[in-house]
Amino acid sequence: MGRALMIQGAGSNVGKSLLVAGLCRAARRRGLSVAPFKPQNMSNNAAVTADGGEIGRAQALQALAAGLAPHTDMNPVLLKPETDVGAQVVVHGRRLATVKARDYAALKPQLLGAVLDSFARLRAAHDLVIVEGAGSPAEVNLRAGDIANMGFARAAGVPVVLAGDIDRGGVIAQIVGTRAVLDPDDAGMVAGFLINKFRGDPRLFDDGYRLIAERTGWPGFGVVPWFAEAASLPAEDALDLPRRAGTGALRVACLALSRIANFDDLDPLKLEPGVSLTMVRAGEAVPGDTDLLIIPGSKSTRGDLSFLRAQGWDVDIAAHIRRGGRVLGICGGFQMLGRVVRDPEGIEGPAGETAGLGLLDVETVMTADKRLTRTRAVHAATGAAMEGYEIHIGRTDGPDRARPFAMVDGQPEGATSANGRIAGSYLHGMFAADGFRAAYLLGFGLPSALAYGAGVEAVLDRLADHLEAHLDVAGLLALAR
Repeated sequence: MGRALMIQGAGSNVGKSLLVAGLCRAARRRGLSVAPFKPQNMSNNAAVTADGGEIGRAQALQALAAGLAPHTDMNPVLLKPETDVGAQVVVHGRRLATVKARDYAALKPQLLGAVLDSFARLRAAHDLVIVEGAGSPAEVNLRAGDIANMGFARAAGVPVVLAGDIDRGGVIAQIVGTRAVLDPDDAGMVAGFLINKFRGDPRLFDDGYRLIAERTGWPGFGVVPWFAEAASLPAEDALDLPRRAGTGALRVACLALSRIANFDDLDPLKLEPGVSLTMVRAGEAVPGDTDLLIIPGSKSTRGDLSFLRAQGWDVDIAAHIRRGGRVLGICGGFQMLGRVVRDPEGIEGPAGETAGLGLLDVETVMTADKRLTRTRAVHAATGAAMEGYEIHIGRTDGPDRARPFAMVDGQPEGATSANGRIAGSYLHGMFAADGFRAAYLLGFGLPSALAYGAGVEAVLDRLADHLEAHLDVAGLLALAR
């Protein structure tokens, strides 16, 4: 059986995902077979796996860092919020149920078994498993039945390193406070701490670093300076999406829907030198100089149609089209472009139907079965090869499907308006394919020389270098057992 080490956070968004990705790359470069693992994740940004399921996007990036294909065992429990009080529960890559937050605790006992089964398979197949916690173990009010932090660490016997985020302030209280509220047996699982996201000279924190060690009794493994290139890697949380990226002449805007999903579609575009990408947030108008408007995926298509209209974006979209602008809807965004979205069984929420934007002559019916597949296609307008993935419920059909966005195994995919300026597709990840992205952007007069995949690999290497320079990586890996 392989060894394992767990990175937990003294709070949410302290950088655990990138720390695990960097450590996976560092371990791989040491010749170890290493795999990432997150017992429970909450994210609407998912990836389709080689075994036909779905996991959190962060675990897919960590798998890339480890040199592995994403697998459902890397994230056995995925929670996908559909409303403010309910989420879809995905277990081993497949939808189990949709439950309210207060009812989720009743599922946890059966979920721990699924988590430990996946973890055991990864340990049997690899030299090292690096585990990422969720949220913070300091949320002791959630400790009963926990499967994401100390509940997992105790059940699996995995040592923990606690990461604190100094950028948000109060890192001493974060870590010392966590030590104070933990159950003594939980605290005994912690083998050390590290400080993340330091701006400036790390030596200025020497006194604080010593104070944490003295107050907790835990050894420190280093202070990690701010890694600016993290913005070039796929983000897991929609809150991490920049309001604006790039200063290029091609103006691309994307609606920040309330249940935005699989927004990694935007990552290659935000890195294009000739593109200026704007995330249009609630209460903001679509910029009048927009060339391409993207309506992204959503975990609640009908709910986000209502949200879209509440922002007045339907009026902005109509004005954008009158000015000659183009619109691309991806997955849920594609569904919104049609005449109507029907959900007779209440799959995504209350049963019923919602009028779409009416920009494509298609309609969507939600169905209980979810399509999860990696897809190769050919873009109909340019003939460029595409690669992507589908992860959606619902079937879309109508006259505009006769003008497909792409062809998949000789079959039409997506739809396009008669004038070619409105298009919709179920294919996520399409812009990661350099050839397709270059051909698509050339339609706007923009040449592209960006090698996106190679760039992500290079940033992961530099992330590993960054951690090697500032952490005791050898000491961290030696903790694994």
